[in-house]
Amino acid sequence: MARRAAADGYRVVVAELNPAWGERTAEAIRAAGGEAESVPLDVADPASVAALAGRLAAAGPASGPLYGLVNNAALANGVGGKEFQDIDVEVWDRLMAVNARGPWLVAKHLLPLMTRPGRIVNIASDAALYGSPRLAHYIASKGAVLSLTRGMARELGEQGITVNALAPGLTEAEATATVPAERHALYAVNRAISRPQQPEDLLGLVSFLLGEESRYVTGQVIAVNGGFTMH
Repeated sequence: MARRAAADGYRVVVAELNPAWGERTAEAIRAAGGEAESVPLDVADPASVAALAGRLAAAGPASGPLYGLVNNAALANGVGGKEFQDIDVEVWDRLMAVNARGPWLVAKHLLPLMTRPGRIVNIASDAALYGSPRLAHYIASKGAVLSLTRGMARELGEQGITVNALAPGLTEAEATATVPAERHALYAVNRAISRPQQPEDLLGLVSFLLGEESRYVTGQVIAVNGGFTMH
């Protein structure tokens, strides 16, 4: 998504928990002729989010105005398997701090820096639409992102800032490496498009929702899952 945004002409700030991953992405963008920098960010830590906002504010005109925000940080790897009554409170709270509170916290701190018009894209999950079993804390956190998206869209519409969410399906990526085989099989059987989902399948919609042509689209949740869920 960061590389696609850079290809679309945006200057990109890659805010990433793992500094090596963030810098690797920023280097790839620069190598392709784009503009990017990597900054550390832990969305579960209010001080880290505040530091990001302070860094961007201090950069000012040198970095250009903050136009778009893609909230993509989340915990997904190894979170499933237990029924809702067996999930530990600490595990529940950690997942909520990252997946549900994180997007709100980042948007809260970056909103004063955003241009009008502006764009916010939240990455949720179709697991919240499907009601996936043995993932109660995860689907609750992603359901919160869907509701947050709608609430933010109502509040920011008159300011010219659109807020939308994408709900990807089970995507082949590092974050889903430990997902049980039976869940992969469930998606394979029930998708209208049976091939495995790739991260690249999201890029066109992210590009659209960040762009000028989406100026009258807000508060929407778009499932990108090959027709696994249909609404």
